[in-house]
Amino acid sequence: MSARPGFPQLLQVVLDTTDARALAEFYRELLGYEYRPGHEPPAAGEPDPAGQDWLILKDPDGPTRVAFQQVAKLREATWPEGPIPQQLHLDLMVPTAEDLEAQHEAALSLGAKMLLDRFDDPEEPLRVYADPAGHPFCIFVG
Repeated sequence: MSARPGFPQLLQVVLDTTDARALAEFYRELLGYEYRPGHEPPAAGEPDPAGQDWLILKDPDGPTRVAFQQVAKLREATWPEGPIPQQLHLDLMVPTAEDLEAQHEAALSLGAKMLLDRFDDPEEPLRVYADPAGHPFCIFVG
């Protein structure tokens, strides 16, 4: 992966969270990503210094990366209503409505909360969720 001359290269999207390890595990299971070497969870009962600071997941088949930064406090978005708007969201795409149904069940079982259901939209079936830290993300048929 190389940057175009004269332009910066987008390396990753970083999500703030009050529990970096838990949010990384949520997205690792949802997306099938793997930890960057050295960021894997420690053995049971061992300290987790990386999980208290910064974790990176990567797509095993490509350059896409998602990182998780530990913060002390985080105001959860109240989108689509309420005083705290979403400031960023992830768009995740699946090929069919059947895949959207399967991912819906997976997302909920991992701890996502559904915010908006447009599964029956004939032009673009989609569902919007909040991850366990409150960050909105969409899964849609593309």
